[in-house]
Amino acid sequence: MTWTGAGALFILVATYAGVAVGRIPGFRLDRAGIALLGGAAMIAIGAIGMEDAYRAINFDTITLLLGMMIVVAHLKVSGAFRALGGFAIEHAHAPFMLLVMVTLLTGVLSAFLVNDAICLVMAPIVVHVTRVIRRNPVPYLIATCTASNCGSVATITGNPQNMVIGALSGISYPAFTAALAPVALFGLVAVIVIVRIVYRGEFSRPAELSPEVYRGRMLPGQVLKATIVCVVLAFAFFAGVPVAKAALIAGAFLLVTRAIKPHRIYREIDGPLLFMFAGLFVVVAGAERTLLTPDMIAAAKNMGLDDVWRLSGFTAVLSNVMSNVPAVLALRPFIPGLENPHRAWLVVAMSSTLAGNFTLLGSVANLIVAEQARAAGKELSFAAFFKVGLPLTLLTLVFGTAWLALTS
Repeated sequence: MTWTGAGALFILVATYAGVAVGRIPGFRLDRAGIALLGGAAMIAIGAIGMEDAYRAINFDTITLLLGMMIVVAHLKVSGAFRALGGFAIEHAHAPFMLLVMVTLLTGVLSAFLVNDAICLVMAPIVVHVTRVIRRNPVPYLIATCTASNCGSVATITGNPQNMVIGALSGISYPAFTAALAPVALFGLVAVIVIVRIVYRGEFSRPAELSPEVYRGRMLPGQVLKATIVCVVLAFAFFAGVPVAKAALIAGAFLLVTRAIKPHRIYREIDGPLLFMFAGLFVVVAGAERTLLTPDMIAAAKNMGLDDVWRLSGFTAVLSNVMSNVPAVLALRPFIPGLENPHRAWLVVAMSSTLAGNFTLLGSVANLIVAEQARAAGKELSFAAFFKVGLPLTLLTLVFGTAWLALTS
């Protein structure tokens, strides 16, 4: 191995370890900073040139993510999410129906919009409602984040790793949804059943919900505008319009308003996530150029990743070790060489997403809900989450893998 190759290997391992942990001890670096530092280091040692680094960044993914962030931000700022969440929850007349409403609403919204943003909106609503009706918020909060992960598996726009896979694989939006929507639906039903069983004491105590437990302020004109744009956007996705193009146009159109100041939208955009993606793209490209040899590709084939069960299990473990987006990018060089790349990408999308329900640290959506709960004075513990997360992850992964093995 050359010195450049050794340096690239060190940078790759250090970057992925830093992104997995989320920080570097002694420094004020977050995941975005670590990824950008790794990309810059790859350029500095000559593992990849500047022009190649520019080309390595998949701007379809970045553009899609940015466009969807703007759409979600407009829905949030206009009050659309609060109004929809309040309406649904007010029509749940018992604790179990509240669980069903929270699960289905979160799951469906997460299927078409970025799931992390949905958790940011839903968690405070759930905390507020459970406080008013004097119920234990934990089962409903667990349902929120697990349903968000399960629902997001259905579409390319459901979560960041699916966006990456959509851009890298070339799988169309309708084909992706047709393959994985049944897995998402099964997951949502599984969330309801498992939370109901694990927290049966919560649902055995009868309680009537107040008819007006949650009322969110909204801008009716902007809500209507955003709703129309989202409907048109969904039609565009299924009609075959490139998803990045459709999302960017929709987001730009929503910025044309006299009611909402632009900075209210901009501050909802997760810039560090975009930077992290750009940095990771360069890190992986640098590693590919210096480390990826025919022997390494052959070794990957010898691992039996053509088998959907082995690929699913390997992806799930990798996603919990280094987080889902880095795991997807790490698998990128090997998927095209497999016997059925189309199916393999679907397996990776399914497994990397559902693996996020294994522990509280398994996905950003889980951490968002936990932080929102903590800010409201409620604690979502690792143990409480794991009681639901363990059986849910195993059940959904088995179903999802079997479904893709039979249908793809």
